[in-house]
Amino acid sequence: MTKRSTWALPYAIFLVLFVALPLILIMFYAFQDGAGNWTLGNFTKFFRDTDAINTFALSLEVAIENTAICILLGYPAAWILANKKLNKSAVTIVLFIMPMWINALMRTLATAELFHMLGIQLGKGTLIIGMVYDYLPFMIYPIYNILDRMDKSYAEAAADLGATPWQVFWKVQVPLSMPGVISGIMMVFMPTVSTFAISEFLTNNKIKLFGTIIQENINSGMWNYGAALSLIMLVIIGITSLLQDSKKELNEGRV
Repeated sequence: MTKRSTWALPYAIFLVLFVALPLILIMFYAFQDGAGNWTLGNFTKFFRDTDAINTFALSLEVAIENTAICILLGYPAAWILANKKLNKSAVTIVLFIMPMWINALMRTLATAELFHMLGIQLGKGTLIIGMVYDYLPFMIYPIYNILDRMDKSYAEAAADLGATPWQVFWKVQVPLSMPGVISGIMMVFMPTVSTFAISEFLTNNKIKLFGTIIQENINSGMWNYGAALSLIMLVIIGITSLLQDSKKELNEGRV
C-alpha cells in the first residue's frame, strides 16, 4: 500500500460508514413495507398524503424565501467586506462569519428566547427571521471569498473603457462572482429545505416543515415511510445540486 493510499484510507472508511451505508439503508427501508416485502407503496402513499405534500410545498416555499433574502442581504454585505476602501479591518469579517462557528441549535434557542423577551408571537415571520439569521453567514462567506480574490484588472479595464461604477458592478463583478453566489445558494437552500429543529423552536410547532414529518414518522416507528420521505428529499436536493453545478459551469465558461 502506497503512502498516498494510507492517507486516503481514513477518508474512505468515513465515506463508507457515514455516507454510503446510511444511503443504502435509506433506500433499503424505502422500498420495503413493515413486513419486509419489496414495494413502491411508501412512495404512492406520499402522493396520496395531502398533508405531506402540503408540508413539502411549504418547505420549498420557506427555503426559496430564506435563500432569496439571504442573497439580498448577503451580497451587499460580502461586497462591502471585500472592498478595501470600505472595510479596513479583518475583525469585521470575523464578526460576520463568527455565527458559522456557533452551534445552529444554540443560535436558534437564543433567537427564540429573544422573541419571547420582546413579546413577539411565534409564526412564519419569526421562522424566516430566525432562518436568515442562522444561514446568512453561509451566503456571505462564499461570495466574499470570490470577491476578495477577484482579479481587479477586469474592473479597471471596464472603467478605463468608460463604464460607470454601476456598469462595472453589474456587468463585471456580478458575473464573475456567480460561483460564490451559487455556492451560497447551495449552503442555504439545502439545509433550509431539510431542517426540522428551527421550525419547532421558532414557531412553537405551529409550522411543520418536511424534516419534521420525516422525524415524526421515524420516531413513531414508521421507518419505511420515513425512509421514503427522506429519499424523496434527497432526490430533490440532488437535482437542485446538479442544476446549480450546471449553472456554475455555464457561468465559468462565459468568463
